[in-house]
Amino acid sequence: MKNSNITPKLILFHPFHKPASGSSNGLFSYLASHHRLLILLFITCFTFASLFTFLYSTSTTNSSPYNSSQSTDTFTTTAATNTITASKQSSPLSEPVIAALIHYAANTNSTVRMPETDIRAVANILRRRGPCNLLVFGVSTETPLWIALNSGGRTVFLDENQYYIAYLEPRHPGLEAYDVTYTTRVRDLQDLLSTARATRATDCRPIQHLLFSECRLAVNDLPNHLYDVDWDIILIDGPSGWLQTSPGRTASIFSSAVMARSRRVSGNTEVVIHDYQFGLEKICAREFLCEENYIAETSTNSLGHFIIESGGPRDAFCVNTTDDGANIGLLRDKTNVHPLITK
Repeated sequence: MKNSNITPKLILFHPFHKPASGSSNGLFSYLASHHRLLILLFITCFTFASLFTFLYSTSTTNSSPYNSSQSTDTFTTTAATNTITASKQSSPLSEPVIAALIHYAANTNSTVRMPETDIRAVANILRRRGPCNLLVFGVSTETPLWIALNSGGRTVFLDENQYYIAYLEPRHPGLEAYDVTYTTRVRDLQDLLSTARATRATDCRPIQHLLFSECRLAVNDLPNHLYDVDWDIILIDGPSGWLQTSPGRTASIFSSAVMARSRRVSGNTEVVIHDYQFGLEKICAREFLCEENYIAETSTNSLGHFIIESGGPRDAFCVNTTDDGANIGLLRDKTNVHPLITK
């Protein structure tokens, strides 16, 4: 018989059982539970961040489907603009500017300036060939003019007077000039030419690297990088040749001929000699620049213009070479002598 007085009882199981104080097993369980919670939280945050990054990237790509090509076009346009700008900066001067520069250079009060006909002849060569690599032996009144007419090219000056170069440098910013030590003398012309002729196939050969040359006429004390330049125009207006003890232009004419013949890239170099009416200049020009390269149409009485092709024979400068050393004095007598040179 069932007891109707029995009251039903409810047993409730709590999911978390707090460990008794001092129980080590309960402490480890508590820490492990929190560790799992931190791992779960980290995984959730990482998943959310990855999803957000993916959605943002997709949205950006879809909204700008031509970004890559636009970037390329922008780069190309920028490069083209820079090229055009550089081209404009390197373009020759306008005709009115050139005319004004020549006018003022030809009418300066300096007593040692070039004649106007020579200035215009050199200017015409620069206008046709420039902007180019221009090497000038001698610093003079016309120095600023040559720099201006070769705007956009490279103009380098060589002079035996280092003090004059130091005087001009602050007055002409951008002037590139180097001092040269010449060992030749005007009075030694015949001996220098005889030695050069005797060693045409060795030390004084027409095709060589001047920096390492053993020839007495070689200008080989310049900064090394200048010997690696293919010069388009070489203007010889120095060194001085006023006295028998002056260096004269034998070395500059010889070195110009070697530079022209020894170009790394095939082509020609135009060599222009000022004071061509004087004996030493004309003799050395015939010896190393050669009459077959003389351009009469663009020469004047005091300006000799030669066009030298690269390459050629390695043991002779000219096609028709004659050893007329005994006649050097006679040839010099037939030409003008510098006013201050005593014969």
